[in-house]
Amino acid sequence: MESRSVKIRDGLFNLELLQGGSGDPLLFLHGSGGVRQGPYLDMLTERFTVYAPSHPGFGDSDGLERIDDIIDLALFYHDVMDELGLESAHILGHSLGGMLGAELAALCSHRVKRLVLSNPVGLWRDEEPVVDFFALTPTEYLDHMLYDVDSPAAKEAFATPESREGVMEAMYQRLQSFSAAGKFLWPIPDKGLKRRIHRIKAPTLIIWGESDRLVPPSYAEDFQSKIADSTVAILSECAHVPMIEKPEEFVSLVTEFLKD
Repeated sequence: MESRSVKIRDGLFNLELLQGGSGDPLLFLHGSGGVRQGPYLDMLTERFTVYAPSHPGFGDSDGLERIDDIIDLALFYHDVMDELGLESAHILGHSLGGMLGAELAALCSHRVKRLVLSNPVGLWRDEEPVVDFFALTPTEYLDHMLYDVDSPAAKEAFATPESREGVMEAMYQRLQSFSAAGKFLWPIPDKGLKRRIHRIKAPTLIIWGESDRLVPPSYAEDFQSKIADSTVAILSECAHVPMIEKPEEFVSLVTEFLKD
């Protein structure tokens, strides 16, 4: 996929964007760790024109100080779609990006053809809370994120840099991403989606890793019960990042759902 910078709102924002493929437009909204490139993105480009932006405050995208809350961020993405010439698109959101995708679809249903939510945050159960990942050590974070931290896919996606400079850069990127994510998720990721989620009209697929220790799979039932036209797929032997741990199965589910 090619990387480029896109100016939004007459240059108030500079958005880092990965783009590739051909076919129906698919907007990928990443989670708190930023855009993690992997086989799943390349596989999706075989069927879709994939747009994978870094949210303001993540990667090389700026302008986070001009975004107040998750509603602001959702409205920002309407501007992004305008700039990209997308009257409508399929939306695939993961974790934080899942909450964002749901908000985007609730605010303006005609812009979302079909919606895929992978391990989304945004709802809350007092008896089964979402883990405060801001308080986890890097090792604890990976243990919650992944089904098998020693799998080849996990080691490739979350590889530790060999050089000291690489380690320092990785630490900086993690701090930057978590600081930006905190604006929308801290202290808990309940920002009122439950009051708007009923407005989602797009057919919706909810994908969850069976062993997710960050956002319990039971939340899939909550999302399904609140989105009228929705179905759930639970993937075994994966946790919070099924697109990384089970890319073939994940992409197959997404592709079959979106082509319908």
